[in-house]
Amino acid sequence: MYRQSIDILSSVQSPNLSFLGTPTLSRLSNSFRGKTPEIISNLVKPLLRPTTSDDHHHHHQQQPEERKSSQYLLPSRKPSLQQIPEDQKPVPVAHEVSPYHKCTYTQAVVNGINVLCGVGILSTPYAIKQGGWLGLVILCLFAILAWYTGVLLRRCLDSKEGLETYPDIGHAAFGATGRIAISIILYVELYACCIEYLILEGDNLSKLFPNAHLSVGSLTMNSHVLFTILTTIIVMPTTWLRDLSCLSYLSAGGVFASILGVICLFWVGVVDNVGFENKGTALNLPGIPIAIGLYGYCYSGHGVFPNIYSSLKKRNQFPSILFTCIGLSTILFAGAAVMGYKMFGEATQSQFTLNLPENLVVSKIAVWTTVANPITKYALTITPLTMSLEELLPPNQQKYSNIVMLRSALVVSTLLIALSVPFFGLVMALVGSLLTMLVTYILPCACFLAILRRKVSWHQVAVCSFIIVVGVCCACVGTYSSLSKIIQNYT
Repeated sequence: MYRQSIDILSSVQSPNLSFLGTPTLSRLSNSFRGKTPEIISNLVKPLLRPTTSDDHHHHHQQQPEERKSSQYLLPSRKPSLQQIPEDQKPVPVAHEVSPYHKCTYTQAVVNGINVLCGVGILSTPYAIKQGGWLGLVILCLFAILAWYTGVLLRRCLDSKEGLETYPDIGHAAFGATGRIAISIILYVELYACCIEYLILEGDNLSKLFPNAHLSVGSLTMNSHVLFTILTTIIVMPTTWLRDLSCLSYLSAGGVFASILGVICLFWVGVVDNVGFENKGTALNLPGIPIAIGLYGYCYSGHGVFPNIYSSLKKRNQFPSILFTCIGLSTILFAGAAVMGYKMFGEATQSQFTLNLPENLVVSKIAVWTTVANPITKYALTITPLTMSLEELLPPNQQKYSNIVMLRSALVVSTLLIALSVPFFGLVMALVGSLLTMLVTYILPCACFLAILRRKVSWHQVAVCSFIIVVGVCCACVGTYSSLSKIIQNYT
């Protein structure tokens, strides 16, 4: 269940079509531990098991050998960072995925776009407002560098047997410290995404129902606070589910939700005659650091790319698949950014859905689509983090009631942060500057140089060094600017 809950985060597997294959946000189950035969065997199990008599018989044969909790809610407990003796290591399966799980070119592309085209697309018009039209050069530069660093991850995976995930690459490059550091960064990124989901829900629902409020004694909650709390109440029970596959079917529609949002934006501008009259500014230097974080956030899919690569039928297609994913996503980002800023100009808000005219049906479709998607993704996004925390509990405390309490506490913590820092654009810029720069640009180059240092040519060293310098500079400038503006909102 632990690996499955992660594998369905950004993909769906249909019994008939294997619709999107199995790679996803980081089989992070390997983040803090070595691989065990049980985890490896779980990797090649279909998410939706066939209900044939042979499979039923096979299930009964295997059940006594597996922890019952791993079939339902709790992960099997394994020593953190314990190295498996050489004679007990399972045969690596990174290059031996079951045919049922292998992805075709199209499936891998849809998986990749589904990961990249998340809530970040909503803020691309705001990014142009912050940095000006020339800021789009940053978007294109980040796209090119993201493709290159994605190819570097592939080189790292091919360098040694048994490497499957991003944390595996970190371990190969820098030992246990690298595994822990990369795992923590990926978990924090997931946690930050959940916070963004709640802020987004509060913003968009309060746009639909601006006069909603609730008074409890002398305390009055405005519409934003009210809907943020209501969203938390709705998503909390989904985090208690033992089977998240039902949510995965809905969350995999993220790419279609993004496309629908862009179509609605275009419809409002052309058909509903809002128009594209605003000229905007060519360059706004003071806003460039925020734009860097917002554009960077759009390419935060590198935690998933190793898993997409591991499940491909034809691995030599990966550079082309990566180019297609990033290229199509960049077209969507740029299209939404240009249309949104031309329509709303300096009035552009942190999410273009907040600028859409309230009286139009198309606007309501766009907003409700934006509202529905994060609700289905919240539980899938936070589950990898909750699973790893549950492993820290003593075995006799891993009861369903304790697990529910732990998960609920984690959900409440995201609510408290979302209410304390309700600035969608600034939080996104902070995450994009601090975490995405590390995961997408800095760490792939550092790991590549560390793992393949004896096989790297001088021009590869030069390119990787350039990307690391660019990533570090963007991270420092963007993080400082985002934090400064967040603090300014309180003073």
